[in-house]
Amino acid sequence: MQLGLINSAWAQAGRETSFGIQKTREIGFDAIDIFADPLDIDVRERKLIKDACDKLGLPIVGVPCVAVGLIDFNPSVQRFHLERCRKYLDMAYEFEARNLLLVLGEYIWQKEVIPPGEQWEAAVANVRALGEYAEDLDLEIALELEPFALSLIRDVGSMARFLDEVDHPAVKANLDISHLVLSKEPPEAIRTLSGRVAHVHISDCDGVVHGDLPPGRGVVDFPSYLAAIRELNIQDATISVELEYSPEPDRIVEWVREAYESTSLLMREAGLRA
Repeated sequence: MQLGLINSAWAQAGRETSFGIQKTREIGFDAIDIFADPLDIDVRERKLIKDACDKLGLPIVGVPCVAVGLIDFNPSVQRFHLERCRKYLDMAYEFEARNLLLVLGEYIWQKEVIPPGEQWEAAVANVRALGEYAEDLDLEIALELEPFALSLIRDVGSMARFLDEVDHPAVKANLDISHLVLSKEPPEAIRTLSGRVAHVHISDCDGVVHGDLPPGRGVVDFPSYLAAIRELNIQDATISVELEYSPEPDRIVEWVREAYESTSLLMREAGLRA
């Protein structure tokens, strides 16, 4: 499997996109995920990103997209976010990426006022429509499991149910190892998603609070989760390191390098990386 990095690690430390792409390659990553909103960058910047990655031999694998408006109770907001997600898919196509990493968000008002089933049904219908659009572009949608109490997809069971109801081959799961830990999902639980995993995220945490730390700085038992991922036989997928909000932004290069070295070693020991 390839080892990638989500470039938001650099952006949240105040470093420009070109710097992040260059350092991602220098450190040794095989691939990169580009966290950018197509409504915030124009076609020229998108071309600069693609050209920079091509020049360095750094393929763009995924494009993360947070689209909580897909489950908003206002139809106009849903329509806007459907169109916004289609623009994300267009950008992923321009980047020659493999997938759109999609975050759906949470139930509002503690599941009160509006029946939670209505938000679920809206998400299913909208993601199915996006799956059809993605399939036309030869792309996949990888849904992220978010380990928060009111997340629409918060554990393996809800992920499997959601994929069943969307019922589209272009819509699959993203496995985020620290999110699985925070959701109290054991490694063997991911077997439920066999054949339906498009992408993997890796980071560490303290077992209680969302952290996105370099592997080795928290409590995650990576060998057992990586062994379970190996059993899924998804060799064409990428494991992308996700690092958010470094406590020392001025030392972001060291932070990312630490994550690369620890993750690369873990993957080699698990038989997932040469």
